[in-house]
Amino acid sequence: MAFLSVEQLDGRVSSTLGITVDFLRDWRQAALRLNAGHRTAFQHGYWLDAWYEAFRGVAPLIAIITDAATGRDIAMVPMFSHVRRGIRVVEFADLGVSDNNAPILACDANFDAAGAQAISTALVDALRASPDRFDLLRLKKMPTHVGAKMNPLVSLGRSGSSSLNGNLVLTGDDYAHYLASIKRMQMPRCWRVFSRHAGARFEIATEVIHAHELLDVMDVQQQERMQQLGSRFVLNDEAHARFYREVARQGVADGYAVISALVCDEGIVATTLGVRYGATYFLLRIGHAGKPWAKCSPGLLVTERTMAALHQQGVRRFDLSIGNHDYKRRFGAEPVPLTDASVALSWRGLPYVLRDHAAQGLRRHPRLAALAARMLGKGTR
Repeated sequence: MAFLSVEQLDGRVSSTLGITVDFLRDWRQAALRLNAGHRTAFQHGYWLDAWYEAFRGVAPLIAIITDAATGRDIAMVPMFSHVRRGIRVVEFADLGVSDNNAPILACDANFDAAGAQAISTALVDALRASPDRFDLLRLKKMPTHVGAKMNPLVSLGRSGSSSLNGNLVLTGDDYAHYLASIKRMQMPRCWRVFSRHAGARFEIATEVIHAHELLDVMDVQQQERMQQLGSRFVLNDEAHARFYREVARQGVADGYAVISALVCDEGIVATTLGVRYGATYFLLRIGHAGKPWAKCSPGLLVTERTMAALHQQGVRRFDLSIGNHDYKRRFGAEPVPLTDASVALSWRGLPYVLRDHAAQGLRRHPRLAALAARMLGKGTR
């Protein structure tokens, strides 16, 4: 039997089809409700703690989804709300820093396709019933699975509809065999060239102070690179800098936050930032000292050395991040589709949903998309 109830309190509750949705505005309070469960690296406590702390201008909105019959939590969806052009929008806690977004699923969560649809429907119904009068739900970059579990929120969108995708390298257990498979990249030669410099070494930060020093250098290296390309760089502004350093502060000691570097007596030549969760590593940022070091391909080399070091620690899945740069194919990366979903929560959100769906449709027809972009004066990338 379907039912719907709303309590207009801070912990507003809505229920649909036997599923209860409880909205919380305090991340730390919400985290206590489901501190174990299936998640990706970007729903890890370190990541979300740092996100909600760093991006203080947003309004947290965390959905706790519960089985109304048993009272057991099924899932938690870390989100925030904001107003854009007069439209009240709900999105994942992301703002462009996460490679994927998904709910956290309880360890014992068990549902089929119909159950996934019921969870998604309950979330949407709860948002529509909220006294906050939300207009639009936008869920971007969703993987099809969360660990071994189906991602229930993918049912709100069309599979693979995101313009972005992961880039996954599966190395297998024999790293030498993998390295031979990418021999055209000549990584051993690059390492020999780099090793000619006095004090040349590869390192992964194990202490917070050193990790922060490497992040300082990374900010400078990436900003210089973006300036050369004529692109805007924001990852060193106050909020982003605070975010990445907090992730490092919490996660370096136990290997969640991986900050690595190529270093020699002349200084720090290249840097990476990534996160590790289980046997999967996500490469998020790369910085390098530019043309003077081109002969050793420092960006590629620091990436490969990081992969080799983590492989020794048991990592077998390396996601080289969203964005389809050519070097990722050279590393052997295969695209991993992600899903976007847009849902109108009021009539005011409907035009935005229609626009999102049109954009998704155009992406399936590249020539038509290019024509539309030229007509709109946006060009192509």
